[in-house]
Amino acid sequence: MPYIRRNAAAQIESLHRHPEDSAQEFLADSHPDVLAFVGSSAPSDGGFSSLDADFVRVIEDVIDTLLVKNVINITDLPAEAQAKLFARKSFRDRASRNSLNLFAPSGSDDVI
Repeated sequence: MPYIRRNAAAQIESLHRHPEDSAQEFLADSHPDVLAFVGSSAPSDGGFSSLDADFVRVIEDVIDTLLVKNVINITDLPAEAQAKLFARKSFRDRASRNSLNLFAPSGSDDVI
C-alpha cells in the first residue's frame, strides 16, 4: 500500500499513501524494506509470533485455573492486568458466540 521515498543510500526515508513527486515507488506492506522501516519483523520470524500467541493463551488458562481454585483472587492482580484479562475474555466470548457450533443441540431428536 505505501509509496516510498528513498535516500541516497537507497534506504526508505518516508512512506506515503499516495504517489508524490519524490515518492513514486510502490511496495507491498509485507515487503522487507517496509517492515524494517516501520520496525516490524518479517513474517518469517521463525514462528515466534505464533508461539507467543499460544503462550499467552496458556498463561491466561493458568490464571483462570488459579482463580477457579481460589489460589488467587482477581483483585490480587494489578488493575492493568485485570483490565487486559477481562478484555481478552470478553473478546473470546464474543468470538465463540459468533462461531459455528456444529455439535449444538438442534431441538429435534438426533439419530446416530
